[in-house]
Amino acid sequence: MDTLTSLRVFCTVADLKSFTAAADRLGISPAMASKHVMQLENRLGTRLLNRTSRRVSLTESGALYFNQTKQMLEGLDEVEAAVGNVTVAPRGTLKLSAPVWAASSCFVDILAAYNQRYPDVCLDVDLSGRIVNLVDEGFDLALRATSRERLDPGLVARPLTQIEFRLMASPEYLERTGRPQRITDLNGHALLWFSGINLGDSLSLEGPDGRHRVTFRRVMQSENETILQLAALRGMGLVFLPKWMVEPDIEAGRLEMVLPDAIGFTNTLHAVYPSRKYLSAKVRTFIDFMTARLQEVQ
Repeated sequence: MDTLTSLRVFCTVADLKSFTAAADRLGISPAMASKHVMQLENRLGTRLLNRTSRRVSLTESGALYFNQTKQMLEGLDEVEAAVGNVTVAPRGTLKLSAPVWAASSCFVDILAAYNQRYPDVCLDVDLSGRIVNLVDEGFDLALRATSRERLDPGLVARPLTQIEFRLMASPEYLERTGRPQRITDLNGHALLWFSGINLGDSLSLEGPDGRHRVTFRRVMQSENETILQLAALRGMGLVFLPKWMVEPDIEAGRLEMVLPDAIGFTNTLHAVYPSRKYLSAKVRTFIDFMTARLQEVQ
């Protein structure tokens, strides 16, 4: 059997988690797909896939082999396309890591539009909020809102857009405690804080009349922005959140921005991916598509 074909069969089975689905996509029989994978396992002397009557999953060795093999095959497809001067249609699974706050209607609109244009790409989106290891964990791409200096220098980082973070609260909370008119009015207010950023007893904020140090009363902290958003909606306190995440709440009047002309900060949203000479079609088209859509909504 041709080893290159066996590699493609193995990656398709791993992507689809099914010998039958992989066989249908590749135009071969399930039995032949199984033979190709068995050939690789015999050649390597290790089991790559766990097989049961209901599901197929990667073994630890299989996951390592899959991540490296998938990148190799995608690079080969890109090289062949460049030599043949043809465009490779994006397909397969795009494994993407994004911040928790990306679980918003704005981001989902982009995903839905991308899926409509490129239906052969399956989007595998991780919103755990952790900083994943792209290479070791087999991620194709990550979206990270931070400065370029804080990103891994071994990765390629392409800036996409500016994400605005603003201080906000529910109308019920502001009616109960009073609407701050100046930065110093924030002293003593309840604060819901993203614990991924270190905060001492007070926070230095820049306003039109200079910089002031404000002492909040921290009532809750979490590394999950969604629970902070829900807590703010319940009137628990003030919170810094990206406007992208809460735009519907602001438009509906469920949240109000506090001192919008005086307080806020921005971070650059980067598309981050491992350095490769030939970028896969699914990663390249997703980055280009997202860049274009973000420019349209700005």
